Amino acid sequence: MKHRPLGRSGLTVPPLCFGCNVLGWTVDETSSFRLLDTVLEHGLTFLDTADVYSRWVPGHSGGESEAIIGKWMKARGNRNRVILATKVGMDMGNGNVGLKPDYIARSVEDSLRRLQTDYIDLYQSHKDDETTPQEETLAAYDRLIKAGKVRAIGASNFSAERLQGALDIAKANGLPRYESMQPEYSLAERSSYEGALQRVCEANDIGVITFFSLAAGFLTGKYRSEADFGKSPRGARSIPRYMTPRGMRILAGLDEVAAETRAEPAAIALAWLMTRPAVAAPIASATKPEHVATLVAATRLELTRSQIERLDKASA
Repeated sequence: MKHRPLGRSGLTVPPLCFGCNVLGWTVDETSSFRLLDTVLEHGLTFLDTADVYSRWVPGHSGGESEAIIGKWMKARGNRNRVILATKVGMDMGNGNVGLKPDYIARSVEDSLRRLQTDYIDLYQSHKDDETTPQEETLAAYDRLIKAGKVRAIGASNFSAERLQGALDIAKANGLPRYESMQPEYSLAERSSYEGALQRVCEANDIGVITFFSLAAGFLTGKYRSEADFGKSPRGARSIPRYMTPRGMRILAGLDEVAAETRAEPAAIALAWLMTRPAVAAPIASATKPEHVATLVAATRLELTRSQIERLDKASA
């Protein structure tokens, strides 16, 4: 599988990143091991998680996904084959939130312990923290990189202005810069990335890692009416906002290209993202090993210019 550069970090990644938020949430530990084995067998070596996954589940405190990945890597002895990305900054409860240096220093140790590793390939600010000077946050990351605990840093849920500000501060002070940006971006949600944020990423060689790449499953095509909302735990919560005339146009466009390529709508939606400026790797997930084939198919699918233009028009 051909890899792509992740910003200027020196890291190269497969054209699709496997999202691990399902581990310990909708996929138990034993099934997670089988799922991760399948992902790695197919060359999807880039894994994305976060300390907060899956704190939203009753009885969970966060760190469940990281802990499963850690147990799996230790059991398989495969840490050197994995490009591991995790995040810090979301509310973990009891005032544990944000990007203050002392909190980052504590949080990285917690993540390293759960992941059972001594380094993280990509450590990301999960969301902006306007109460903490960005220079202090970047200096904290600088210490982690110099200590060998982190290889590169990235950002998620930042505005174009704040991302550009962080890049300027890094350059002016000789601090590490964000090498990746993780925005919500898909055929169903283009406005979050396209425009100012895209311009900042392109101008600065930032590798874009998109989340909600399949719009919470809407772009798989399995949700066509309200009767379908119960097909997944997040269906009823996330899907209704996409069930609009525009959403139906997008599904029709995916169906049309699917008929031409004999590929699944999900693979087409991911392949479309892989053609977008600055996108290094869409993040997508699966809950069963047999679903991984669709993700792999996306990395091999080459859409024609006509197909891309039709999807652009349907989702405009």
